[in-house]
Amino acid sequence: MSLAARTAPLRLAASLGRHPRRIMAGIGLLLLGTGVTAFGIAPMAPDAATLPVHQVIEALAAEPLTLELPATAVPFVLYRSDTVRRDDTAQSLLQRLGVLDAAASEFLRNDPTARQLFGGRTGKLVTVETNDRQELMRLSARWLPDEGRVFHRLVIEPGADGLSARVETGALVASTKLAGGVIRSSLFAATDEAGLPENVAVQLAEIFGSDIDFRRDLRQGDRFSVVYESLEADGESLRAGRVLSAVFVNQERAHEAVWFEAPGQKGAYYGFDGQSSRKTFLSSPLEFTRVSSGYGMRFHPISGRQKAHLGVDYAAPSGTPVRTISDGVVSFAGWQRGYGNVIEISHRDNKSTLYAHLSRIDVRRGQQVEQGERVGAVGSTGASTGPHLHFEFRDRGVHQDPLEVARRSETVPLSPALRSQFDAVAQAQRLHLDAAATIEQASAE
Repeated sequence: MSLAARTAPLRLAASLGRHPRRIMAGIGLLLLGTGVTAFGIAPMAPDAATLPVHQVIEALAAEPLTLELPATAVPFVLYRSDTVRRDDTAQSLLQRLGVLDAAASEFLRNDPTARQLFGGRTGKLVTVETNDRQELMRLSARWLPDEGRVFHRLVIEPGADGLSARVETGALVASTKLAGGVIRSSLFAATDEAGLPENVAVQLAEIFGSDIDFRRDLRQGDRFSVVYESLEADGESLRAGRVLSAVFVNQERAHEAVWFEAPGQKGAYYGFDGQSSRKTFLSSPLEFTRVSSGYGMRFHPISGRQKAHLGVDYAAPSGTPVRTISDGVVSFAGWQRGYGNVIEISHRDNKSTLYAHLSRIDVRRGQQVEQGERVGAVGSTGASTGPHLHFEFRDRGVHQDPLEVARRSETVPLSPALRSQFDAVAQAQRLHLDAAATIEQASAE
């Protein structure tokens, strides 16, 4: 071996000692280049597009899908509600409620208690529960027997001996409702737009009727806010109750009213300042109605000629209660030619009122009556074209416009002993009215 060959390892070692980083970097580049070259020349996999395609079809056995519910599964129950219509039968009502149950239909036709569902007033609210075979599991119906604060509940359900029926009596629960609106054409158009029940609209007209002539004084842009009761049975509203407070702005003048009823005393409406809204004469002899013909000249519906109308006519269904507008004594109760059944009541200071075309008379001559007391019922007796009340007011025998008389009548003051109780009620109602005012503003916008 030559000297150079023998000394080469020694020179390499010495060089590594002097330049270790340069030599290691060179070795790394050499290896990387070799790797890249190896990658570059590695053979590629076959192109998938050139491979042969084979279709394989194989029949599979499908087992039927079965769903087994546990024995403790909740029964399938359907709930539906509707109201009883005038021409309803047991079959038509159950069919509309989705009940296909011949036994239930027969029971409704023949059971005396169950047949109360189709008697009396229509509009009874009915709720049924059925199973998945549309068989009746339970039927309940609710309705108002009168204008009081109770309701009747009819319950029909199966027992050991088949279907049974019972009637229960429950107390209506009052909740508070708020509403507001703006006059664009008439009071009733505005209250309809606001979604108010009709009897609430009529109460508004009655509360403020002594201060506002709703036929002649209304202007576009007049507005109102109202708080009233909703009377509910089992969570369902059956009718609206009393107006609890209200504000009516007519021609930029605000008229206010709040209901206050002290224990053991007759309630009345007052202003929020404690001044009574209760007048000597009520604005109307009917609680819920509309004026169909006012005081003055008119085209007479029977004679066909222009004739002075010396009273006010109120359109209302036959049987609607008629009340006296003030304290007094019955001076006549009987038949008067074209007026049919008539009641005349004498009041203080030689004033009197007359109620005509009545279907019934509930008082007798000489009987004392109080303001708001029922004296008869609306009818169509005598010379009448349909059910209505003809009402007259006389001062010393001279006819006057009853609506004007009510507006001019004196107020009945609040007792000072009740002022603190009234203030508490008024404060609570003011808060409700403030909330109702936001609804009125939204309606205006």
